[in-house]
Parts: sequence; C-alpha cells; structure tokens
Amino acid sequence: MLNVTKHWEDPTTLHVNREDARAYYIPYQDDVTAKTRKRGRSPYFQTLNGQWKFQYHASVAQVHEAFYQEGHDINQWDDLTVPSCWQVNGYDQLHYINYNYPISCDPPFVPDDNPAGLYVRDFEVPSEWDAKERYVVFEGVNSCFYLWVNGQYVGYSQGSRIPAEFNLSTYLQSGSNRMALMVLKWCDGTYIEDQDMWRYSGIYRDVYLLARDKTHIRDAFHKQQFAAGGNQVTLVSEIETTGRLNVKAELKDATGKPVAAAEGVIEDKGSLKLDVDQPRMWSAENPVLYDLYVTAGDEVLLSSVGFRTVDVDKGVFRINGKAVKLKGVNRHDSHPALGQTIPLEAMIEDIKLMKQYNVNTIRTAHYPNDPRFLELCNEFGMYVINEADLECHGIGQAGNFKDGCHHQLSGDPAWKEAFLERAVRMVERDKNQASVIMWSLGNESGYHVNHIAMAEWIRSRDESRLVHYEGTAPQAGGHPNTESLDIESKMYFTYDEVRNYVEDNNNHKPLFLCEYSHSMGNSCGDLGDYWDLIYAHPQLMGGCIWEWTDHGIATKTADGEPYYAYGGDFGDSPNDGNFCIDGLVTPDRKPHSSLIELKQIHAPIRVEAFDLSQGLFNVINRHDFVDLSHIGLHWKITSNGVTEQQGQIWQLEAEAGSEQHISLPYDFTALNGQTAELTLSFWNNQETTWASMGYEVAFAQFVIHEAQSLARIQEEITASPIAYRQIQAEEVQGALVITGQGYRYVFSLDKGAFASITREGLEMLASPLRFHIWRAPIDNDTYMLGKWREEGYDRAKTKIYGTTWEHTEDGVSLNVQFSIGASDRYPIVRGEGVWIVHHNGVIQLQTQVNVRENFPYLPRFGLEWIMPAGNEEVEYYGYGPHESYLDKHRSARKGRYLTCVDDLFQDDYVMPQENGSRYGTEWAMVTNMLGMGMKFASSRPFSFNASHYTPEDLAAASHTYDLKPRQETVVQLDYKMSGLGSSSVGPQLLEAYRLDDKAFTFELWLKPIFKEDE
Repeated sequence: MLNVTKHWEDPTTLHVNREDARAYYIPYQDDVTAKTRKRGRSPYFQTLNGQWKFQYHASVAQVHEAFYQEGHDINQWDDLTVPSCWQVNGYDQLHYINYNYPISCDPPFVPDDNPAGLYVRDFEVPSEWDAKERYVVFEGVNSCFYLWVNGQYVGYSQGSRIPAEFNLSTYLQSGSNRMALMVLKWCDGTYIEDQDMWRYSGIYRDVYLLARDKTHIRDAFHKQQFAAGGNQVTLVSEIETTGRLNVKAELKDATGKPVAAAEGVIEDKGSLKLDVDQPRMWSAENPVLYDLYVTAGDEVLLSSVGFRTVDVDKGVFRINGKAVKLKGVNRHDSHPALGQTIPLEAMIEDIKLMKQYNVNTIRTAHYPNDPRFLELCNEFGMYVINEADLECHGIGQAGNFKDGCHHQLSGDPAWKEAFLERAVRMVERDKNQASVIMWSLGNESGYHVNHIAMAEWIRSRDESRLVHYEGTAPQAGGHPNTESLDIESKMYFTYDEVRNYVEDNNNHKPLFLCEYSHSMGNSCGDLGDYWDLIYAHPQLMGGCIWEWTDHGIATKTADGEPYYAYGGDFGDSPNDGNFCIDGLVTPDRKPHSSLIELKQIHAPIRVEAFDLSQGLFNVINRHDFVDLSHIGLHWKITSNGVTEQQGQIWQLEAEAGSEQHISLPYDFTALNGQTAELTLSFWNNQETTWASMGYEVAFAQFVIHEAQSLARIQEEITASPIAYRQIQAEEVQGALVITGQGYRYVFSLDKGAFASITREGLEMLASPLRFHIWRAPIDNDTYMLGKWREEGYDRAKTKIYGTTWEHTEDGVSLNVQFSIGASDRYPIVRGEGVWIVHHNGVIQLQTQVNVRENFPYLPRFGLEWIMPAGNEEVEYYGYGPHESYLDKHRSARKGRYLTCVDDLFQDDYVMPQENGSRYGTEWAMVTNMLGMGMKFASSRPFSFNASHYTPEDLAAASHTYDLKPRQETVVQLDYKMSGLGSSSVGPQLLEAYRLDDKAFTFELWLKPIFKEDE
C-alpha cells in the first residue's frame, strides 16, 4: 500500500494543512464583473473542473505506485469528468441503503478493502499569478482525500459535503503543474455520514483555484443590528485579513443605487459599520436583496444582503416580527444521471418548481448543499434550514437501539471535534446567506454532549438565527439539556400528537415537523388534516414533507427499455429497495399528484362564500408580507362541461394576513336549478422569476345545486324517449338469457354475475363481473399489508350460495347471496346482490354488505368490470383532472371530463401500485371511439377507475418495465376505497379514511349506451 499516514481511521485527525473555514465568495477585479456572478470572468478564478485522469482500485491496499509524482505515466488511465460520482460512471458498486451502515459497525475502523479513486490533472498557472497567494477549493469530495501538487504532499481532508481549501502558494509554479488526489470511499467520517441515500464517492462538486493578493480579506461576517422598531439597521461587517489592509464597503440597492458606505484600515480583525434607514426587508415572498461590495487591494468581494430577523416570541416562530408558516420540503442532492452532482440549471429547476407549487422552505437533508444553491434561495426567495453533514443512524441500528447505543458517538468525547467541526464549517461557509433562517445539528444521531457543544458554539457565533435538532425526545434517553435548541422538532408526529402538543400548556416552544407526510408512491393523503391544524394554531410553525424527489437512477433493461432503478437493482446488498423512491416529483422532476395536492393546501389564498347565491365572497390573503396586487382572478360557472358565465378581476388588493370582500356579477337564476360548478382561479398578473404571467397559484370551487345532481342520476339513466318492448328472460344451460329491444344479457346463475352484456350485438363484457376488495398495494399500506394478507384479502374469491330470479313490474330481478373469502380463513364479507334489469336495458344493482367483525378494514369494495379491447374513451363527472382519493382530493376540481384510459393511468410511479382512481364520481362512461360502451352511475358518489391493468397486474410488478398492458379495459366501480395516508413511515391511516364500515349498501346503475345518439 502507498506509504501515507492512515488518517482515515482517526477521528481526532480531521484534516492536515486545510485552511480554516470561511464564508463563500469569489474575488473579482471590479464591481461590474462581480455583479455578473460569473466566476469564470474573474481573473482570480480558474476552474479545475473538466477531464481528469482516473484510476479505480477496489482497495487502497492495491495502490502501490507513487502515482502523484510529476513524471508518473498516466497515459493509460481512464478519463473521468470532474465533478462526478464515480459510481454513475461505471466504477465500484451503486448502492442504496437507508440507515444501516454499508460497513461493519466498528468505529472508527473501516474495511481493509477500502475502495480508492486516484485522480490526476495537469493544468497551467498564469505567470500573472506569481505574486499572488494561490489556493485550491474543493467544494465536495466524498469521503476523504489526500492531496499532492507537483509531487509534493499538501494535505488531507474529510467531511464530504463541506468545502476544503488549501494554500498552494509554495507548491505551484508558473506554467505546467500537476495535481493528484487519492479519494477513499470510507473513513471514520463514514460513521457520521450515514444519510438515507445512494452512497456515492469521488470529487462530486466543483474544484477551482483562487489567486489572492498577498494581503487579502480572508473572511467576512455581515451582521445586522436593528434599532428598536426596525426602521434602521446597522450592517456590521466583521472582517478578518491576512495583514494590514485598507478596506472599503459599499452597499447598493437592487437598482444599483448606493445606500451606505464605510472605509477603514483593518489588520487581522476589524469591522466596518454601514447604517441603513428604512431598509426593505427580505422574505421568501419578497426577496429584496442589497449588494455589498467589499474592496481591498485589487479584489472585490460581493455578498448579497437580505435584511431580516428571525425569532420566537411567546412560542410563535416569526420572521421580521410576523408569525410565519414554514411550508417546506426536505431536499437531497439527487440527479437521475449524475447522482449527487447537481448542475446549476437543475438547482434552478428545483427552486422554480417549489415556488410554483407553493413551497417556501427547504431543509437541506441532511447536509449543506452547494453554496450556489443557497445564493439561488436568496434570489428566488426560499427559507432554508441548513443542516450539518451529520447522521449516525446506523450506530443505533447496529445495537437495536438498546441501552442508549444510538447516543454512543454523540456522547463520546473522542468524537467531539468531529461533531463540532461539521457545525463550524457549515456556519462559517453560509453565515452571510439571507435564506438561512435556522442551523440544524444534523439528523438521527442520538443527542448528547457533542450536540450540545455544536449548539453552544453556533449560538456564540451567530445570534441571528435559530438552532434546530430533532431527536431530543425524553423517551429516546438522550441528554436532558435542550436549552440551546430554540424549537421543538418532531418527525412523523401523528395528527393527535400534534394537537396534543398545542393543547399542553407546558409546551412553550414552537413545534416544527421536520419530517412528515412521507411521500412514497401514491401518498400524502393526510396533508389537509395536518394543515387544517397548523393554520389553526400559531404555535405550529409548519413542517417539511419527506421528501422532494424520487432518487431513481436512470438506466435501461437488457433490451433497452428505460426505467428508474432503486436499491438492489445493481446487485447492491444490503439494500433498502424502493425506499429511496419517496419524492413529490419523479427523478426527472415531473410532479406527482401529491405535489399538486400540496400546492393547493399550501395555497396563499383562501376563499369563503359569504352569500353564494348573490356572488359575495371573502378572499383571504395568507401571505405573510405581500398584498394581492400581483394576483388576478378569473371566475367561471360551468354546467355539464359547458362554460355558462365568466368574468375576471385584474388585480386584487387584500393586504398580507387580511381579507377582501368581492362581488362576482353572475346570474344565479339563469342556471334554472341545474347543477353547476363555480371555479375561482387566482393567477399571477405579472411575470415573476419563477413563473410566467397567468400562472395559477391557487383556486377555489363551489358546487351549485349539488343536492339536485345526485337526485337526477337515476332519472337520467332510466329515461326513455320511446316505448321499449317487453323484456324476455329464459334459462339456458345454467344461465339466464335476458333480451329486450336492442340488447341481450347473459347472467350466470352459478357464478352469480353477468357473463355477457350486448347492445345491438356489441359486447360490453370481456369476462364475468365480480365484486372486489383488493387494491394493488401502495407504499403506504405498509402497516396493513401483512394483516390483509394474513386474512387472505389478496387471494379472496367469491362464493355463491344461490341465485334466484323473477319477473317484476320493473323487468327482471335476480337475487344473489354471496360471500368473499380466502382459503383456510373465515369469509371476509357476506352480501346480497339484487340485480334488476329494466325494460329499457338499464341494469340496477343494489348490494347489501356485511363485513366480519374484528377483521382489518378493507382496501376497497366495489365491482370490477372488464370491457373488451377498443373501449378507450372515458368521460365522467367527478373530480379531476388528476387522480383523487378519499383523503387526497382538495387539489381536484369537480367537473365533466373527457379523456382516455391511458391518460387516467398515473405512469409516474417508479414502483407500480394503485393509481388513477377518481374520487367522488357521479357518473362515468367508457366507450369505443364511436361512443359505444357503458355508462355507470350511482345515487351517491363512488370511486371510479379505468385502466389496462388489474390490481393483480400492478401488485405483481416491481418496476415499470414489468407492466404489460392488457388490451381489455379494466373498470373499477367502488363503493369506497380506503384513503392513502402517509404510513410508509409515520402514523397509520386516520380512522376517518378507512373503509371500516361493517354494514353498508352500494347501488349502481349500469347502461349500455351509444352516447353520440343519446
């Protein structure tokens, strides 16, 4: 093995020769160039991104040659782009694991076969830099590295997601130079970098050189001191230099107008003060930024300044003195092709999407992001909970969380500096970023004296922000001292636990849900309930959904079919499967329906109908700082899919936190009692940095004459403009053949179900009807899946006890006694189905169902109707245009929708599962392109779905490439389907959303139609 000191197993050696942490900046030669924020335009910046020579070794023990020497032959080495993760470039093993360590739990030791990546880069240094101090900055290297320049050892660093800077002045020369790194996959730091993610390695963030004046500004901390009342602020720039310097500071507003200036001589440490009257305050809603130019020698350092305050007052979290709700997400660095290397445009895309979907907060889970990401958050307006690169979940997992083992590292003095340094390096880098409102001590790392040391150091360094950490619950057995933590933070608190917290007068801190509503697959059914509670109580400051994006890796099957891979797909072991597929957006950033739901629940505008018949409404502005002058309103009344009336208000005016009374000039009487929908759409009346003019930020909807709608369903479906001939019924070989004018139905008396339904010779059934209780499991069915399968819900079959029939005045009536159950289990349900075939061919189903006591609640109950190939057109009246469920439909709008079977299917779930259902449907038609097919209706809203997959098809698939669509159309007509919840992690489904009815009645009206003629 190469002769180097084995720092990677020594938690007391965190670096060798690395510079002290400092604020992020790039030196420029003048104000104009600095304002562009284009680093490459600075003569003092030189990127080392690009092509490096690379050699991978499965073990550091295989590295024998002094590869870092100037004359070492690297011509046969591979080429590798930097920045990048070497696993996504075909080296080593792509590996996803949640909280278990990928190595034996034996801190600080790591496996002897510790993979190593050798990097070498030849580059030129201009002669103009000869008189400069020259530094190299590595923004992120995972997990540790040794550095050589021109054959000389420079130093060592670990801490994967925080910058490492080295002074290369004595190592570089004008002209050609060679830099070499040995990067190791694991080090003692791996034990405190056990985040839930793909485990990547390499130089995955930017690398660059900086040329500095011999005497220069090393660091700057721009603090804000507000006078009483907040009408004046003093910007105190605490500056650290490498010698005696004349320093000038000038503050300019967004238009470039000078606001304040100061100048002074600073040697080593000093400060400049700039007084600002009537500062415009920064917030996520109105991200007003000033530019602070600090000039010394030949250099200009530019910092964005956002004036704002963050505090807690009487248990209420506040920004700029106002109570604020944090509407957040947890965000990992994740790219489907590049892994943890994130291009600048991808960062911008994330922030724009978040803004468009009413997200105002990001928790950087669970490490500091690229510093440019924070600059974008300053610019676009996003609150950031900046989290230290610290998680040692695996230490507890290895010990089964017994005897306080999960506090082992957080309470070990030998690891104090390793913990503390991660707070120091994060805070020092990001202390000037306005978007950062809280510092977080990491994630799932126990809680003990090392955390307390982190918190106390942060409070001593930065009094302007709050300190956050989750994991201090008394039952966890950690250190009892939580005085340095400003808020109470909880993961996956249940609805009742949140409510109990605010009702307990002994709780004085604001409550923050740092993780809640686990958005894995078809999920987030509990968002509305949480936010009804959060809006109602000032002490509840909001939360961050877990999490922003699915962490799927873009890859292809052997025959070239693209798909997103998850744990285990690359032979990685141990792994946590699809647990990384838990985002609000797909890996390529397409919104899941959960994000659409979140957008409406987070909406900054709410509407109350004061007098619906007179068009009188209250528009409530839920913004914290801005009025509604940037918002316009378009309203329309639709009936039966046709817009009857519409209008708009170009500009609203409600102040932040207040309401505005509006009158909409529609004619209520012109509807003549028809069911109609009044939809109010609120949109940007001007372009913003994150959305175009006309972009809808929120909507509200009211149904007019809703009670009459359901009452007319039966009348409409049974209405007949002509007199139908008498219905005929005849038993033929165990089946009842029912004929009438234009139709012929065959009912299997043995199976207790229709086996054929034809109109004008056109078959509407591909297989016999059946009652159904199973749904393709969603990720959130975790808690219930075992119980359901234990009772045989997934393999249940129908038992027919007997079928009788008779002619009645209405037509033909059939009575079926049935049960549904599985082998070796008691029947799950028993029921009676009464089928009435009316003279005009309409089939009426009345079902009485009794569910066995003490059985788990049902996934669903309904009728499965499989239609022949070619029935692709779908029209329905209910909620749309996207999928909706019992507990996830606030973002859906009631109306008449014309679509197709393929478009009902939500193909964006990486792990196939139940999807595409439409909650609250009143009627639906599934037909061929000529409008020939079936109409389904009920006297009460039902759940409807049409797909080319049965629940069993979806349940059998583990990836999208496993899905092979049927030619037939599978229609699900459900009395009810249990809700979604978010219990893949966290609380079980709320009782209100469970199909736990032990006795119920379900009615359907079924009609073969030629809809173009009807």
